[in-house]
Amino acid sequence: MQSNFEWFRTFKAIYETGTLSAAAQQLFISQPGVSLHLNSLEAYTGYKLFDRSARKMVPTEKGKILYNFILEPIQKLAAAEQHFHKRADKDRATISIGMCFETFQYTLEEHVSDLDFNLIIKFGDYKLMHQDLDNGLLDLVITPQKSAQKNLCYHPFSKEKIVLIAGNNTDLDSIEKNLNHKDYKALKNDLKNNLWYSTAADMEHLKHFWKENFKEHPDFKPNYIVPNISSIIRCLSDGNGFSIVPDFLCQEALNSGKIKLVWQGEKPLENTLYFGSRKNTIYEKEIEQLQQIFVDKWCKDLG
Repeated sequence: MQSNFEWFRTFKAIYETGTLSAAAQQLFISQPGVSLHLNSLEAYTGYKLFDRSARKMVPTEKGKILYNFILEPIQKLAAAEQHFHKRADKDRATISIGMCFETFQYTLEEHVSDLDFNLIIKFGDYKLMHQDLDNGLLDLVITPQKSAQKNLCYHPFSKEKIVLIAGNNTDLDSIEKNLNHKDYKALKNDLKNNLWYSTAADMEHLKHFWKENFKEHPDFKPNYIVPNISSIIRCLSDGNGFSIVPDFLCQEALNSGKIKLVWQGEKPLENTLYFGSRKNTIYEKEIEQLQQIFVDKWCKDLG
């Protein structure tokens, strides 16, 4: 088992502030993250470093010895970090943000070179993004889901509709007839007998849309599995086939006539999009700048 420098930095903060919550505020990470660092350090050293009570973390004898041993090296390292940061990066902040690939490509990609701070983008599972946000590994997430961590806050900024689209060369006569007559059984069978596109990551949009409108899970597999939703839209453009996608990702192709909006569902299926961040952050200015980019883009394209 190897030690981690952040364990010692967290230990020092607990020792000096006296509580896990105060240490978390000082370090701008979650209280569970502080507890994890302390437990890991105690497991590594083999000693109990604090006597825990409801109001105060009281250092043990081993805790006092460790604190006095690491205090000067940590202070020197902190001074070195500050000195190097000023020389190399001219005080540029580094912001880590999590979102899906398509959202980055649609919204933020064109603005990256204009930002006056460093940026790290993470794609992946939303559940893991929320954990990374809570633990201080991410500073902002763009998400259709919320988590229950007390250290996090979520602000809605837009909505996405999940819609049925088709390539503009798709024969829609039978589909439109069934929609006009609200013959959803015939519509379902017609759709199943056509070509379908989905992503390699998941089929959640298709499953949710199908379940909401036909009251059953889809019992067919898409014909073409492609890397992401942007790939779906490019494949369908001036082509043939169907897919279920968020409306904001296909708006440009719809406006240009390369694909068609076939159906929004019997009852439109909407997701609320949220900005997720920690309640205490030293990057408020940078996060607000990023959030404004998203708000401006959604307002411009979706009204």
